[in-house]
Amino acid sequence: MFSRIYFIEPLVMIATLIRWLFLSTITGAIVGTGTSLFLHVLNYSTGQTSTIPLWLQMLLLPIGGILNGLILSYGYRNASAMKDSTITAVHEQAGILPVKTMWVKPLTAIITLSFGGSAGKEGPCSHIGGSLASIFGQLFHLNAETQRRLVACGVSAGFASVFGTPIAGAIYGIEVLTIGRLRHDVIFPAIIAGVASYQVSKMWGIYYSYFPIELSSQFSGVLFLKVILIGIVCGLVSWLFIELFVQARSVFQYIEKQYHIRKPFLPLIGGLILSGLILVLPVDYLGLSLPLMERALSGEEVPALGFLWKALFVAITLGSGFYGGVVTPQFVIGALSGNVLAHLMGINPALGAAIGMASVVAAASNTPIAAIFMGLELFGSTTAVYLVGACITAYITIGHRSVYPDQLVAYPKSMWMYLTPGISLEKEKIHVSYGLLRRMKRWEHQHKKRSDRKHKK
Repeated sequence: MFSRIYFIEPLVMIATLIRWLFLSTITGAIVGTGTSLFLHVLNYSTGQTSTIPLWLQMLLLPIGGILNGLILSYGYRNASAMKDSTITAVHEQAGILPVKTMWVKPLTAIITLSFGGSAGKEGPCSHIGGSLASIFGQLFHLNAETQRRLVACGVSAGFASVFGTPIAGAIYGIEVLTIGRLRHDVIFPAIIAGVASYQVSKMWGIYYSYFPIELSSQFSGVLFLKVILIGIVCGLVSWLFIELFVQARSVFQYIEKQYHIRKPFLPLIGGLILSGLILVLPVDYLGLSLPLMERALSGEEVPALGFLWKALFVAITLGSGFYGGVVTPQFVIGALSGNVLAHLMGINPALGAAIGMASVVAAASNTPIAAIFMGLELFGSTTAVYLVGACITAYITIGHRSVYPDQLVAYPKSMWMYLTPGISLEKEKIHVSYGLLRRMKRWEHQHKKRSDRKHKK
């Protein structure tokens, strides 16, 4: 019996590879085509509004808000109870995403970014990728577990297509599902889908930018320590970004309940607030803000509080009800904060921006491995050791927070924190471990005793 399995297992593994090579390549090609169409439409529409005068931009923001509100409200009015979150689809819905509402997020994202809302373009691409993969799997009547993996591959292919980073995109689509766990059984199909999507997108004329950084091959301990410090600060910057987003959403929910304003009109209010902000702050923080990111990555001096203003603009945009992605803003916020920190520390500002960009993605999305690969693909292999140090540091610093509240948590990031594995962040109750609480009480008791002795003397 043992010898039979010993010889059969390699054949089963090869058959598994061939099966996933077939399914993943087709999925990647379909997703690459779908996301390329979206990106071409987005690039054209944002190009039409990129040089408009200030008064027209102030007018378009509230118009974009009301359009977002109405489309999202009426688009989901007759939708099924099934959620259209790709993370939820993998964990709770056997890899099934609703088809009827597939158009809603891509359309509202185009309106958001074309009309000046501050958001990203990867959200709709991952949604397109997951939805197309879900449809493809249902057509082939795949079982639930295969369907789940295929949707994860679709998400990976969507990220690979939008950023031009096939390996990082593949890892991101898997790593983003659960904090603290990377599913090795999905890595091969995800990478195949990511590479296929990336190559198909290039064939359809999608252009990608890369920012190679040349560093000495000799390791610098001083530079490594400075990079670790950048990772810590970027973890805190990520925490601030998430907190601003959460608080903005809470404020708009309060406005909705307190003043009985219908939900579709909340993005209109958000658009009016953004219109007021661009009277005192540059319009650079609207839209994707890619020119700002490119300035930071080229080593130019950028505004010291640029990362804060970008985070604020994104928080108001998405918190009020506009739809858009949250990863591109992480790129911009990270590049700006890393550039500023590098100037303060006396290191190459282009390197600082690159490290900051990867670190914020590692922290805010809880995807340190994907962020490291992203850095390697965008900036080159000479940054490897510094990317690893900063990304892991930022990932731990931010704690158990995320721009994706439906992420599951597999393991706590510290032995001094306690949580129940397998529950999403939005439902998870995370607290300090009982052991640390006992130590804290003991320290407090000892400190009180010492204080009492001093008073008696």
